[in-house]
Amino acid sequence: MRWATFVDGRTGQDRVGLVVGDRLHALEPGVALLDLLGDDGERLAEAGERAERDPVDVVDLGTVRLRAPIPRPPTVRDFYAFEEHARTARRGRGLDMDPDWYKLPVFYFSNPYAVSGPGDEGPVPPGSKALDYELEVAAIVGRGGADLDPGEAESHVAGFCVMNDWSARDLQRREMKLSLGPAKGKDSATTLGPFLVTPDELEPHRKGRAYDLAMTATVNGVEYSRGNLSDVYWSFGEMLAYASRGTRVEPGDVIGSGTCGTGCILELSLVHGAEAYPWLRPGDEVALTVERLGTIANRVVRGRPATPLRETG
Repeated sequence: MRWATFVDGRTGQDRVGLVVGDRLHALEPGVALLDLLGDDGERLAEAGERAERDPVDVVDLGTVRLRAPIPRPPTVRDFYAFEEHARTARRGRGLDMDPDWYKLPVFYFSNPYAVSGPGDEGPVPPGSKALDYELEVAAIVGRGGADLDPGEAESHVAGFCVMNDWSARDLQRREMKLSLGPAKGKDSATTLGPFLVTPDELEPHRKGRAYDLAMTATVNGVEYSRGNLSDVYWSFGEMLAYASRGTRVEPGDVIGSGTCGTGCILELSLVHGAEAYPWLRPGDEVALTVERLGTIANRVVRGRPATPLRETG
């Protein structure tokens, strides 16, 4: 199944619909995707059967504004699970791979209040002149749990979507030199969408620790990035198990894969030079596509100026 959250053009309220071809079979107003999670998928499956058989409304997919599938997730954890990306980024700082990278699927918490959807504008974060995209896949937790083992954890995934972890590289560099973060380098926007695709849709494409799904990114129609989800080193089950260690994960939590190989301007500029791959500027159109998951496309716009924290002089 493919599910979408969209804005009802008549009321301006969020609605949920099952994607059937190029149409949305909408459920009744007031139902959110988060309401359909929390079990082994029974509620989601039952709602899908109901929507396909007897939808409350049917609307053309191309006529609505899509939101993130879960517009306000409880938490957003973003991992660092692709070896090519990690190796290139560390080499750019003069570092070899740390042996612990192969033992710990590390992550950071991002900002659930900054989640945006496909088609939304992507403002440059205040004070930044080095905005980057990051091409990722996100898993959405469907059932809560604690101290999960990896095999068990995989069954807790409700579905997957495309993720853009927008990153202000100049702010990120300054913060992380202080041995904490990332913080403001990462929390201005995280784009998710266009759909929540349930695992059964992807199972025929299972390969390696994930799925054989091409991942691409374009800027102003020019291809920048190309990777494959099957290249991920840590499986989503392993990531989710680590996230739940000593604590809980809950329905709607977002588990980001981290950037695939070649999946950001930082990585490309380290390999090919900054002149070939400049930072994003207002007016740039960024489109991230993952095979069978869809495309999120966003236009970069000028952001607000940074408010001084303390007067000097």
